[in-house]
Amino acid sequence: MSLKTIGIGAGEESGKVFSSIAGSNASCRIIVYTGQVNGRLPPHPGITLQECSDPGFTLTNDLAAGRIDAAIRGTLPASSTLSALKKAFGVDHLERAALLETSDGTRFFLAPVGVDEGWTVGEKVALACKARTLAEKFGLSAKIGVLSGGRLGDIGRHPEVDRSLADAELVARLTGGVHYEILIEDAIRDCGVIIAPDGVSGNFIFRTLTFLGSGHGHGAPVLNIGKIFVDTSRATSHYANAIRLAECLLK
Repeated sequence: MSLKTIGIGAGEESGKVFSSIAGSNASCRIIVYTGQVNGRLPPHPGITLQECSDPGFTLTNDLAAGRIDAAIRGTLPASSTLSALKKAFGVDHLERAALLETSDGTRFFLAPVGVDEGWTVGEKVALACKARTLAEKFGLSAKIGVLSGGRLGDIGRHPEVDRSLADAELVARLTGGVHYEILIEDAIRDCGVIIAPDGVSGNFIFRTLTFLGSGHGHGAPVLNIGKIFVDTSRATSHYANAIRLAECLLK
């Protein structure tokens, strides 16, 4: 079996990327896509440096062309890199599900996590079905927990809450999931997939868990491009989890 290659972007704080590679015990060949190296590249077998004027463009196009087997955003900027990814794969939107882990070791996939994702029932249904397939591959529960902006007893308190509750009921019915209302603490006990009311609240859940709640983010695979691209946050302290996630997806 030929050695697989993972590309990872290094923009600002590139040192986090290099130290993450060293700490990941990766068995794949790693290519770091960067505009410049801040400091010396630490010696580590399997690391190749790809210096380029536009690392996000080069990374995503190398993935689309098959020159690398998987890609990780790393510390590259979100807007330009994800725009390049959409263009490289000819899609008008991206669908992502983040693999999260609570402080007590409970893992689940959360979607939507992008502020421009999951705003319609159809989008949430598509995310839920694709995330369920991913959860099963990782040995997690295939049960889908759908969240909304309140409890059913809150109907009539605000139009947006009413809409959120109605959407969640429909998403649960169309996916075979369960509407847990606003009770995320109950949903994660049984569900390998959690569907947030929209991308903003999903982003808040991710950031609260990982940056305030002593949880962990392992990266967010893109579900609708046919190749392995793991999105990451530049605020993350390390990317070893994302590298291991990409390796698992390659297997």
